[in-house]
Amino acid sequence: MEQLLAQLVGGAVGGMGGGKVAKGGDMGGLGNLIAGAVGGVGGGQLLGGMMGAGEAAAGGLDIASMATNLVGGGVAGLVVQVVVGMVVKRMRG
Repeated sequence: MEQLLAQLVGGAVGGMGGGKVAKGGDMGGLGNLIAGAVGGVGGGQLLGGMMGAGEAAAGGLDIASMATNLVGGGVAGLVVQVVVGMVVKRMRG
């Protein structure tokens, strides 16, 4: 559960950052947040599956795993938000 939460938060932060960085991909605060959060969870799961990350240490919380999920979710959230934002802008004309 902690892994999913870290990916969600990282993705939301990444999505908000992506909206500020990519002028052509900004969808407003809520749109950036949602796209980033969805991308963060999806990308974090993909990254965790490929690298074996996200395994909690027996008997406690693994800080390195949490950081990996947070950063991976943030990067994935930023990428998904920028791509979705640009597609939405192009579709609107």
